[in-house]
Amino acid sequence: MDSSLLSAATADAFNGNAGDQIPPPLQPPGTDMTGISFRDQLWINTFPLDRNYIFDYFALSPFYDTTCNNENLRRRSIHPLDISHLSKMTGLEYMLTDATEPNMFVIRKQKRDGPEKVTPMLTYYILDGSIYQAPQLCSVFAARVSRTVYHISKAFSDAASKLETIRQVDTENQKEPSETKPASETVDLKEMKRVDTILTSLYRKLAPAPPPPPFPEGYVSQEALGEKDELGTQGGESQPPQIDPIIDQGPAKRMKF
Repeated sequence: MDSSLLSAATADAFNGNAGDQIPPPLQPPGTDMTGISFRDQLWINTFPLDRNYIFDYFALSPFYDTTCNNENLRRRSIHPLDISHLSKMTGLEYMLTDATEPNMFVIRKQKRDGPEKVTPMLTYYILDGSIYQAPQLCSVFAARVSRTVYHISKAFSDAASKLETIRQVDTENQKEPSETKPASETVDLKEMKRVDTILTSLYRKLAPAPPPPPFPEGYVSQEALGEKDELGTQGGESQPPQIDPIIDQGPAKRMKF
């Protein structure tokens, strides 16, 4: 069966019963949707996941932009991944860059300015029938650096507070009558103050952690709600680290559509 005919049949089957299939909301190009995933079990049970039909399945997801050149080809009953037609067009398009049937497919969103000139924009992957948006490399680096700075800053804060406590205890002991102490228990006040000064200066030089990336429109994570509650009761504490697109928003932790 031709893929274009399958696209029309699929559209008729899923649009005929509005109670079973709710059309996904349209998202503007470039929207960060790494916090959600899409899966249509009915489609998977009906049609195979292979190179010929995988794009029809991807077109059902909220990651699909209907203004792309692939959609133009679908309306003309041409296979949406036909490179001989896509290379003659300009604008937004999707390309199947890798496939391991039937478990893994990688689709790249790109902007075409000529037959040999394309600019990659976003990458999506289909893993065992579930569609995800791959996080951008800059977002991963920013989250990892933010997490590292947060823990280093917290470590310096804890060390500074402990040194301050030691200094206060030593000051109180100085006010008491001096007693002979073993050499192993003596504390070098100058060395302690020097270390305290170094840690304090390093702590002040650390820049505050950057804010986390915005969530998709209308989506508020449980972590964000918990942060608001903590800020309401503990306004003086440092902010938690930035959300990691891989650790905190992995496939198992994303919202299902």
